[in-house]
Amino acid sequence: MRLKEDLNPMLLLLFHLMVWIYTAITFLPSYLLSWVSRSQENFYGSEEDRAKRPKACSVLGCSEGPYRAVSATKRLLSSLHPGVDTLDKMFEYAAMRFPQRDCLGTREVVTEEDERQSNGKVFKKVVLGEYRWLSYKEALTAATQLGSGLASLGQRPKTNIAIFCETRAEWLIAAQACFAYNFPLVTLYSTLGGPAIAHGLNEAQVTHIITSRELLETRLQAILAEVPRLQHIIVVDNTPTTWPGFPRGISIYNMATVQKLGARPDKGTLCDRPLSSDIAVIMYTSGSTGIPKGVMISHSNIIASITGMAERIPNLSEEDTYIGYLPLAHVLELCAELVCISHGCRIGYSSPQTLADQSTKIKKGSRGDTTVLKPTLMAAVPEIMDRIYKNVMTKVEEMNSFQRTLFILAYNYKLEQLSKGYSTPLCDRFVFRKVRSLLGGRTRVLLSGGAPLSAATQRFMNVCLCCPVGQGYGLTETCGAGTICEHWDYSTGRVGGPLVCCEIKLKDWVEGGYRSTDRPHPRGEILVGGPNVTMGYYNCEAKKQEDFFVDENGQRWFYTGDIGEIHEDGCLKIIDRKKDLVKLQAGEYVSLGKVEAALKNCPLVDNICVYANSDETYVIGFVVPNQKQLLALAGQYGIRGSWEELCNSEAMEELVLKVITEAALTAQLERFEIPRKIRLSPDPWTPETGLVTDAFKLKRKELKTHYKDDIERMYGGK
Repeated sequence: MRLKEDLNPMLLLLFHLMVWIYTAITFLPSYLLSWVSRSQENFYGSEEDRAKRPKACSVLGCSEGPYRAVSATKRLLSSLHPGVDTLDKMFEYAAMRFPQRDCLGTREVVTEEDERQSNGKVFKKVVLGEYRWLSYKEALTAATQLGSGLASLGQRPKTNIAIFCETRAEWLIAAQACFAYNFPLVTLYSTLGGPAIAHGLNEAQVTHIITSRELLETRLQAILAEVPRLQHIIVVDNTPTTWPGFPRGISIYNMATVQKLGARPDKGTLCDRPLSSDIAVIMYTSGSTGIPKGVMISHSNIIASITGMAERIPNLSEEDTYIGYLPLAHVLELCAELVCISHGCRIGYSSPQTLADQSTKIKKGSRGDTTVLKPTLMAAVPEIMDRIYKNVMTKVEEMNSFQRTLFILAYNYKLEQLSKGYSTPLCDRFVFRKVRSLLGGRTRVLLSGGAPLSAATQRFMNVCLCCPVGQGYGLTETCGAGTICEHWDYSTGRVGGPLVCCEIKLKDWVEGGYRSTDRPHPRGEILVGGPNVTMGYYNCEAKKQEDFFVDENGQRWFYTGDIGEIHEDGCLKIIDRKKDLVKLQAGEYVSLGKVEAALKNCPLVDNICVYANSDETYVIGFVVPNQKQLLALAGQYGIRGSWEELCNSEAMEELVLKVITEAALTAQLERFEIPRKIRLSPDPWTPETGLVTDAFKLKRKELKTHYKDDIERMYGGK
């Protein structure tokens, strides 16, 4: 979608004149360069040609599949290097190839202070220094010593150990220690509530847990009495060294102490190495649809998954830098970091609160993590990219007429050039450099996963960040692997073709009206099969039998519950979800996710949850409004009050509903899909509130409970 042009004719003429002059000047050099590289293009094809080539095909020629990547039609790939079939071998292989290269980096805290806001709230602000790095050799030594120390504390092979910690270098070191010593690692989101934490620890029968000082004091300490098997707590922070006030029978150690224990000369060498079929991780899901389930992931599952992911990242090498800030308890982040480890990249750690110069925890005038690290690789969830998109577009609206005109012209010009497979170095240098610098200025691949990314946001990122933004599709149950867009494919709304480690089938869902015989594109429930498909759910055999199956060839498959369609070139598009489809009283089907994705592009909407009851005739919604946009709307109509008063105002609800309805019609939603009533929420939905997961997916059950009275009001006053 092009940005709307409402421009001064003279400025428009001037811009097109500059473009014509630039094209004329660069024609001869570009022609000569293209002549030199023509032989290569004849072999590989131009970017435009490659974007149009088939990405996957049906192996049996049937519309339901299975579909495989064109480079893996004969055999699915399951490993990166011969003989490297477990995660401990992979880390050792990387340390052998890149012993002195930077591996894991952390910024030191220079100062930390409280800053009082105008509304009376107090936020912690930090000034951070440079990154300090552990080399691959040092990281391997740290992991080996920690694993040995844990064994000295009674942790046994094939006995579960938990990690409940924020994303940081110590998390990955602890994980590598557990992989090497064959301790199945139970991962828990750092934002889980007390009952969910206790459920995971008790179900996995954990006696040892690795955590941080903050999480121990704020979350774990309160539920220790509910986890009677827990005996040893390893704290990744170096201070304090003594922990008074904890229950008897629980020992608390700093990670450094355990590593010293493991480094003693009397400790023997590692002997009980894991097999590729052994469980490496029991990853508890975020619980977006109920109680978190523990997904059992073997070493071979992860090795296959990262093999497939790595194949889609062009020119991945030890020269790349990745920024890690998403939860490592999420399969997307864990696999992304292991892909980087397998290729000798360096990983610098961050957090959503310190990511950019404008992040909430960064003191004004100091530098965020992307500015210092300048990453080349990055993974993101749509929630974060939607924020960047809206923030930049808000700043565009605040520009003077000349600046705004230049930005819009450059944006539309580049969008047109990208569709033809051409680059725009002048626009990148003089117009989009400032936007690109938000992520450090060197990002060359940005992968979006965890939820659907809107077409508007994806186009904007492709243009303004000057790097391809590819969508991926995968689930915890498929070890994060499924599909990823190729980097030269600038189409939107699709998630790419199958990775080389897996294949995809479509299963008819007659009730929803989706069949593999549909035209123009076959549609149905997505099934993923391959060596990346995990081993099932921990202590949940009934659910495992329901969601997983093994075919006649011994290959594992997973029923995703997502509805997709396969395009002519083999790319997958997610079009619905079984659990998000609600049938209204009059018989119309409403896809809640589809409506939410369309309305999230509205500048007035920071977040939205659409709700529908099968006993009712219309849809309602809960909306977290954008503060700046809502205040401007209130000022436009002379409505005054505090933020809470505005959000509770019926007049503001009606005004916002009108704007949302217009956005819905522009997005070509049906009338029955458009919310008829809404509730404005003054508080944002964060993982800490329990209303969204760590990947910012909506927790519909919790949202329904939270807004129970509002649902009754909106449906009661028909």
